[in-house]
Amino acid sequence: MLPLRDNVPTRTFPIITVGIIAANIIVWIWEVTGTSVQTDVIHYGYYPCKIDGPCVGPGLHAEIPWYENTFTSMFMHGGWAHIGFNMLFLWIFGNNVEDALGRVRFLLWYIAGGLAATLVQTFVTLHFGSATDASIPNIGASGAIAAVLGAYFVLLPNARVLTAIFFILIFFQELPAVFFLGFWFLFQLWQGGFAIVQPEAGGGVAFFAHIGGFVFGALTVRLVAIRRPLMPQY
Repeated sequence: MLPLRDNVPTRTFPIITVGIIAANIIVWIWEVTGTSVQTDVIHYGYYPCKIDGPCVGPGLHAEIPWYENTFTSMFMHGGWAHIGFNMLFLWIFGNNVEDALGRVRFLLWYIAGGLAATLVQTFVTLHFGSATDASIPNIGASGAIAAVLGAYFVLLPNARVLTAIFFILIFFQELPAVFFLGFWFLFQLWQGGFAIVQPEAGGGVAFFAHIGGFVFGALTVRLVAIRRPLMPQY
């Protein structure tokens, strides 16, 4: 399922959401126009093994501390689809969460959501994965964006999301946000559990970063929101 738009207006232009999208796009352009994407990912990705090693495999010893990699990795992506889907989700759901938190709070909270997502993924990888799993670089904005989804789930469960549903043909349907985001979260739980049992089946996706980010967003948004978002238009 692919979200296309929601039906919730905002009070002001979402400058922080747009700024984060722009920052991710600028970093992606830098990735594809300089050295290879793989080289950049190896150098600036976040490695759980740097917390509790050893790191195994070639090229895993870039001289960048793990705490710097937690930030650099949040703005990196591994492919066009990776950044495309992430920025689409952020554009659709981020503006209303920013509207509820205010600009500065939203920016700081967004970064905190990414850090929380990294923490959860690190814990799961180090406790249930192998040294090889812990030596795979984690990149992408999806952990922080998952926090945005969790916040939206709490703030606007009755919003409606125009969704493209791919099942042989393409169907377009407006779904309640609580259903769309609830299904997304349950899918992450299912895939995350499956990845623990069979790590190779996870395809390198940090599902527990998604889970951790979503839970962080759902649990904290009411603590930091300064007002309610506008109600859905219909």
